Amino acid sequence: MSNDVWPLVHAERAALIADLEGLPEDRWDRPSGCVRWTVHDVVAHLVDVAESTRLGFVRDMISAGFDFDRQNDRGIARARGATPAQTLHRLKTAATRTTTPPAPRDSRIVEEVVHGEDIRRPLGITRHYPRAAVERSLRYQIRTSTRFGGAAELVADVRLVATDLDFACGDGPEIRDTALELLMATTGRKALR
Repeated sequence: MSNDVWPLVHAERAALIADLEGLPEDRWDRPSGCVRWTVHDVVAHLVDVAESTRLGFVRDMISAGFDFDRQNDRGIARARGATPAQTLHRLKTAATRTTTPPAPRDSRIVEEVVHGEDIRRPLGITRHYPRAAVERSLRYQIRTSTRFGGAAELVADVRLVATDLDFACGDGPEIRDTALELLMATTGRKALR
């Protein structure tokens, strides 16, 4: 597996932009897979994260009183355009950036795949993700502590088996699903069963 996650991230950003081109403006206000956020909000969040730098993120967290939700809400407000078209234009402008908050680089592909689904699923859009993007995201999630947005503690006593690629890990009762569905479960979008 390549150490450079950016080609995967850039491909996911480009695919999302293509999926959102021509989307009627009223559909941007639909609730997303993220609690409290609309589709428009999630796109703005992706813009904010793509534009974020390590120092800028730290400054924003201090300004938000180390409240992660407040920091995210401020970032959405900053990155969201007056119209969906403006926000999409901002995403296009940021799509090839390689700046990041102070987090492991593999968290960037998790962000793109999971938030891509947070946007696409409510809109009825299906994406067939490249295996490398989903597998890399899933591997990151299962080795990262829940304190940092991962699922290591949640999957410690189960065996995850992907039905669509050669992926299995852990010991305990077996949970079988597609790699994408396992990823979505490790991010709290659906129950691990």
